Amino acid sequence: MRRVVLLGGGYVTLHAYHQLARRLSGQLRRDEVEIVIVSADASHSFHGFTGEVVAGVLPFERTRTPITEACPRARFEHARVLSVDPGRRSVAFERVDGSTASVTYDQLVVGTGGREPVHGVPGLAEHGFLLRGPGEIETLAARVVSFAAGHGETVVVAGGGLAGVELAAAIADSGHARPQPLTVHLVHSGSELLGELRSAQPRLGTRAEAELARLGVRVRLGVRLERVTPSGAALSDGSFLPARTVLGTIGQRPVALPGLESGLRDGRGRLVTASDLSVLPGVWAAGDAARVLHVTTGEPVASNALWAMKAGAHAGANAARALHGRETRPFTYRGLGQAASFGLGRGIAELYGMPFTGRLAWLLRLTFFLRFMPSRRRAALVVHDLVRVSVRGADRSVQQQSSPRLGDPRLELLRSPRPFVHEQHPVLGGVHAPYDVGDLAVGQV
Repeated sequence: MRRVVLLGGGYVTLHAYHQLARRLSGQLRRDEVEIVIVSADASHSFHGFTGEVVAGVLPFERTRTPITEACPRARFEHARVLSVDPGRRSVAFERVDGSTASVTYDQLVVGTGGREPVHGVPGLAEHGFLLRGPGEIETLAARVVSFAAGHGETVVVAGGGLAGVELAAAIADSGHARPQPLTVHLVHSGSELLGELRSAQPRLGTRAEAELARLGVRVRLGVRLERVTPSGAALSDGSFLPARTVLGTIGQRPVALPGLESGLRDGRGRLVTASDLSVLPGVWAAGDAARVLHVTTGEPVASNALWAMKAGAHAGANAARALHGRETRPFTYRGLGQAASFGLGRGIAELYGMPFTGRLAWLLRLTFFLRFMPSRRRAALVVHDLVRVSVRGADRSVQQQSSPRLGDPRLELLRSPRPFVHEQHPVLGGVHAPYDVGDLAVGQV
């Protein structure tokens, strides 16, 4: 039996799987081909609605789909990848029960994503909040929910890209319904927020700044997050912001897989792909783990969800073509745009170079995300939740039905200064940073 192995549980894997399942349908039915998914997270996280989850508009579970549900014709290994051996065409992994095993492959698709470069900011891993690891968004959302019962809180968000801007807005927006004030600082090392978007669409950059001002977000430009302590954030200009919650949206660095390292990666650690997304014979890569060049500009494409989806689907299609002995095709997708939300009915969007603001931009973003959610049932529930919140108005905490409540031991842990500790493993690295975290793109389409 021939076998295709997919590494990771993110957008690349799901969209590669659907291409493979469609193109290899007959062979799967006759047990001539097997699809194997290796992921340390048993569910796929749809990150498009991260802002809504953190703000309490949507429960975390709306964004989670079990991989066995999303990819029913695949064999699922709930495990961490240990290494890849391209010579033997095999992948070694460690299951969650501690047992180790390996699987051979005819075709391998790498969609292992990336992690925040926490080592560049002392204390961020120990005392701060992140987004890319399993459980991290839920942990942050629970912390924000806990603010409702406390006194005035201060939150520091580091990073002035779409993710940082949208999450700062979401957290500030959630504070408007609370009896105690919520102060949100947005810290960015650059001279302006949303630099890439602003260069192409100055109007959208200006609108984003106006929305942040409306929500009361305090923007600090030209300074970077230097250190995180249990009591706050130290900045590069020597100032210190007292805060129990510091969120790092400081970019990402691909997770290196032993066996796919020397000579295969660029200076930023990304697997270098050919025009058809191949890395080696029988090995394909997409998403945050890969350097994929734009067919028109020749520059690396952005690390966001849509590019991961489209490249993942293309890698899956080419893997199927290779199994059939057919010629593979170059990746020619040209992109769509990007968007961000600043609360219900308020947003910015750029679609095929055209700028949109306000309710229309928000609806465009919502439509896109609903279209690409892996579960139609959960997409329908998202619409139901958004309608309910818009009707009920201020009390958004009702949406966090599955989030920890006051008195829950998990929430009590969040009151400590170390909400998410990364312990180190000699091969796997951070216990909460397995080689399959997938691809993250808050607010990008």
